[in-house]
Amino acid sequence: MNTALLIGAAILLLLSVLVSKVSDRFGIPVLLLFLGLGMLAGSEGVGRIYFDDPALAQFIGAIALVLILFSGGLDTKWKSVRSVLLEGILLSTFGVLITALVVGFFISHLLDFSILESLLLGAIISSTDAAAVFAVLRSKGINLKGKLIPLLELESGSNDPMAIFLTVGMVHLITQPQSSALQLVTLFLTQMTLGAAIGLGMGRLLIPLINRIRLGYDGLYPVLTLAWAFLTFGITDRLGGNGFLAVYLCGIVSGNHDFIHKRQLLRFHDGLAWLMQITMFITLGLLVFPSHLVPVAGSGLLIAALLMLIARPISVFTCLAMSPVPWREKAFLSWVGLRGAVPIILATFPMLGGVSNAETIFNVVFFVVLTSVLFQGTSIPLVARWLKVNAPLVTMRMYPIQITPMAGLKGELKELYVPPHTPAVGKSIVEMGLPDDFLVILVARGNEFIVPSGSTILQAEDILLTLSENQSFVAIQQKYHLDDQLPTQ
Repeated sequence: MNTALLIGAAILLLLSVLVSKVSDRFGIPVLLLFLGLGMLAGSEGVGRIYFDDPALAQFIGAIALVLILFSGGLDTKWKSVRSVLLEGILLSTFGVLITALVVGFFISHLLDFSILESLLLGAIISSTDAAAVFAVLRSKGINLKGKLIPLLELESGSNDPMAIFLTVGMVHLITQPQSSALQLVTLFLTQMTLGAAIGLGMGRLLIPLINRIRLGYDGLYPVLTLAWAFLTFGITDRLGGNGFLAVYLCGIVSGNHDFIHKRQLLRFHDGLAWLMQITMFITLGLLVFPSHLVPVAGSGLLIAALLMLIARPISVFTCLAMSPVPWREKAFLSWVGLRGAVPIILATFPMLGGVSNAETIFNVVFFVVLTSVLFQGTSIPLVARWLKVNAPLVTMRMYPIQITPMAGLKGELKELYVPPHTPAVGKSIVEMGLPDDFLVILVARGNEFIVPSGSTILQAEDILLTLSENQSFVAIQQKYHLDDQLPTQ
């Protein structure tokens, strides 16, 4: 057994976890730190690990993307993204296409590339990564106004399939000159239709499967959902659909329904997604040779500037031209189009497809991603305040109890805030005349948790953890002027 390899992998994972604290403290995008760690461990860094296998890097990236998209779908709240569904779809499809076209046209005049190779490079760097944005915002204690958060979540979760399709399509056109662009349109409709249909169907099937299979060991439920994610991707890809879109939609459908062990499964997939991100970023960091980035630095800076200052704003303002989204939020969306690991993974496609200038394309893409994360990522808090789209961060309270949703449980676990000068202040719980289906499970008071009884007197600024059906919840909320929005910090 190669224990040296095992020790090396463990050290890299531990270092990745530790450097994430740097991101939390200083607001440096964690993506940049993970990539930097991989480069330091590489053949030209202190680790001297030689890795030059684009095929393996692409395989690892594809596996990671499946799990990351599935986890992202599970965490996507349909209620929040439903109001921005049209805007999100426009940005994740036409926005990606517009970005690819603008960048491709510019590159054709900047580099010694054919128009198809230029469009290929544009397609590769056309997708965004909102995870880096939210990591920076959390580290700085910043929330966003309006519909920015659900719009960023929906766009970033759904634009990877479009970028992947455009990249594969452009590689096909370059390597198969007899093909036509019209074939790509047909292929696009087929892939997206099949991907959407299979993803929605597999998501609906997963819910009764989890609730009815009644496994003898709780530890097997994560194995079940993990296998289901890969099965969804594999079936869709085999039938000619877009497997990445299918996995994301499968996660959204299942994540917005109740099933047993839901909270534990969400945590499992969130942890697995982080593991996949670390693995993917370090692998890509190992794959690049830093000395190869120097010759493309000049053109890389120009392309990054074009992407940040021209292409992304054009795509955002064009797609949202008829949308009621305020101009300040559109401007913020234009600036936070950070590039993540997906463009670097897509940059391996030309290398494996035999495209000329493939190595140059990979190095340019890597440089553009680093530039985007460095300049855009670190300036996000400043831009949010400058455009006045920042908002106080909502206090998130952790409770010492949890309730697992089950088929026979009709009530929902919700929080109610007791503002000062409301009729509930000074009343005991028994005096409130609560319906039979409305239970106060816990009272959070400052840093203490109180298990309530009928004689418990409510005080101003208490937070009630309640279990009830929606009708009773709304009735009590309105009767006592309680707030379902927690105070901000």
